[in-house]
Amino acid sequence: MTPLARIIAARIRAEGPMALDDYMRLCLMHPQHGYYSTRDPFGTHGDFTTAPEISQMFGELVGLAIAQSWLDQGAPVPFTLAELGPGRGTLMADVLRATARVPGFRQAATVALVETSSHLRGMQRERLGEVLHLDSVADLPQAPLFLIANEFFDALPIRQIQRTAQGWAERMVTLDASGALALALGAPQPLPLDGPEGEIRETCPEGAAIMALVAGRIASHGGAAIVIDYGTWDGRGDSLQALRAHAHDDPLAHPGDADLTAHVDFAPLAAAAIRAGALASVPEPQGPWLRALGIEARAARLAAAGDTGAAEALDRLTAPARMGHLFKAMAVWAKDSPPPPGFRPLPLRDGAAPHDRSGPGGAGPAT
Repeated sequence: MTPLARIIAARIRAEGPMALDDYMRLCLMHPQHGYYSTRDPFGTHGDFTTAPEISQMFGELVGLAIAQSWLDQGAPVPFTLAELGPGRGTLMADVLRATARVPGFRQAATVALVETSSHLRGMQRERLGEVLHLDSVADLPQAPLFLIANEFFDALPIRQIQRTAQGWAERMVTLDASGALALALGAPQPLPLDGPEGEIRETCPEGAAIMALVAGRIASHGGAAIVIDYGTWDGRGDSLQALRAHAHDDPLAHPGDADLTAHVDFAPLAAAAIRAGALASVPEPQGPWLRALGIEARAARLAAAGDTGAAEALDRLTAPARMGHLFKAMAVWAKDSPPPPGFRPLPLRDGAAPHDRSGPGGAGPAT
């Protein structure tokens, strides 16, 4: 057992089975043994590689899309340029470099990073210099907000329910006969959901709450947000996964030593944004979205300048069999403004957000 596994097992013995979101939160953010609290997880020496680490093209195009949205909204001064879960600061560094020639953009921006890991905060300061570090989205300034979240929502804790013959039951983390961590079902709940026996549904109440805060700032003060992550629209099934040394791992095998994520369900995020008073887009596959922003031309220029990895990076970011289809981009923006480049408004039913779906932890918005 890892040190964190022993702590979790002791808590289960004392308090009973643990909700899956509590388990994920401990695995990722425990102060002494949490995955993000203790290491640099990115790149070839970590456990996974994100799009900004693959190529500068990704951050450049995201930055220019944000800058164009800022211009389309009248170039408000001052404004907050924010990123959720900024990792090493690679994406924000590329954004700032790409937007340096946009007149007035950098001078008007307050760079704010929402980051709880002190280890990663140090890495971000080394790359970006002094920035405004925040513990929570709720701490974002009351000002026009232009925000990026790349592979942030997939790391938020989820809860799962499974259909049984007696109804829907929550999946919990418990101990098996040998004392090892295992999944088990709680008592059936009377939830108004249809589905075949054995079906698993996931909810992420924290994700919808964060999006509501972001969209509320945008609705009140103007701005836009671009969310890029792997996931689906109104997804179903068990998507919880662990990554360790660039390979899939059992989510219960190495608590604190493996990254835990789940596929993002974009429908609740869009619904939360709309209810907060902003507009939301159709999620676009990453590959077509990046091509619409001009990544092929940018890759050709880099290759002509001697970048021998540009063609491989282009394929990795955009090919349907790689990151181009599973990863999606979704935008949120202020009413009476055009969407950020490459996005289409989400069609609304009678002008309203999609209806709610109830699950463990309370109601969660979805279609």
